[in-house]
Amino acid sequence: MPAFEYHVKDRTGKDQTGIREAPDLETIVTTLRSQGLIIIRVNEVRTTKAFGVRKGPAQKQGKGGKVRLDDLVVFSRQMATLVGAGIPLIQALEILSEQVEKQKFKVILRDMHRQVEGGKSFSDSLAKYQKVFSALFMHMVRAGESSGSLEEILDRVANYLEKSSALQKKVKAAMMYPASVTVIAFLITFGMLTFIIPKFSSIFEGLGAALPAPTRMLIDFSNFLAAQWMFVLGGIGALIFGLVQIVKIPTIRLAWDTAKLRIIIFGPLLLKVAVSKFSRTLATLVRSGVPILSSLEIVSKTTGNRRLELVILSLMESVKKGESLAGPLGKSEVFPTMVVRMIAIGEESGELEEMLIKIADFYDTQVDAAISGLTSMIEPLIILFLGVVIGGIVIALFLPILTLAQHI
Repeated sequence: MPAFEYHVKDRTGKDQTGIREAPDLETIVTTLRSQGLIIIRVNEVRTTKAFGVRKGPAQKQGKGGKVRLDDLVVFSRQMATLVGAGIPLIQALEILSEQVEKQKFKVILRDMHRQVEGGKSFSDSLAKYQKVFSALFMHMVRAGESSGSLEEILDRVANYLEKSSALQKKVKAAMMYPASVTVIAFLITFGMLTFIIPKFSSIFEGLGAALPAPTRMLIDFSNFLAAQWMFVLGGIGALIFGLVQIVKIPTIRLAWDTAKLRIIIFGPLLLKVAVSKFSRTLATLVRSGVPILSSLEIVSKTTGNRRLELVILSLMESVKKGESLAGPLGKSEVFPTMVVRMIAIGEESGELEEMLIKIADFYDTQVDAAISGLTSMIEPLIILFLGVVIGGIVIALFLPILTLAQHI
């Protein structure tokens, strides 16, 4: 059945928008008029597979793209402000659906507005878009609805997302620099070996002298790349794709995620990020009134590391048996001893939430320091790598000239 997006005014002059299904345009118009609504615009919408929601001509304005963490931060802040000002939830969703710029988010908020208007709760309307709103977001909103403190919960969600976004950006920035330099260095070296070095072979042939072993190896390798460079690049791409698919196998994924935490340079940084995220997420959920088992289940899904996920799932089983959090965490041999002790103190003193926040803040600071140290460490390593590779190529090219000069 086709769907129609409508824009109408009620008897008080207030604008209303929404999406309804109807057999045809005449039926939807008749239905709206029978409700005493003044029709401003009615458009048939089409289904787009990219977003999995309906999209019509009236929704073409606005920027497209994925809904990011920063968008959710702004949304949470604005919702908290509107709800705190006494504006009904339905009207708040309507206002924000008109204000957001991203097309995908605009369509989602309009559909959520329609669901809430139809009698669903705010948290139930979020459940339809689990790829946008995480389980943490939905459970906290549900807890806020149950406790009557939705404004406070939304503000707390915004604070959590802001911290998570800042941490995510720091890690991406730390990883982006060495990754981009490595890719550029590879492309330059590959270009030299494939398109420039082979041209020296004809020059060296004219010298009429035997070439040194390093030069012969370099020329042979360059000639091979020049003739087969498309297959070489295809093979590298296939290898990367194959490795990505292999890592998705559960047993391989567990081994890989365990190894990542033990890598000499990046392992400590990844562990600090994981501990910070675990502590802040658990503290935010527990403080918002989400049951501890539900909180641990959500935290396990947000770790991004299979090894840590299994540790938290085993922690859930221990909690079900009545054990504390600190004991199983200490046995896991993944979480630092200081973290385990601070959690134990928090449980004994009845201030677990505050202690978890302190742990998260401490490790956020540690991540900053680790990123600064990592950047200063990687720069000389990259320079050394480029010096060895490019220097080796240059030396191999100049060896025949130097050898010839000695014979003159």
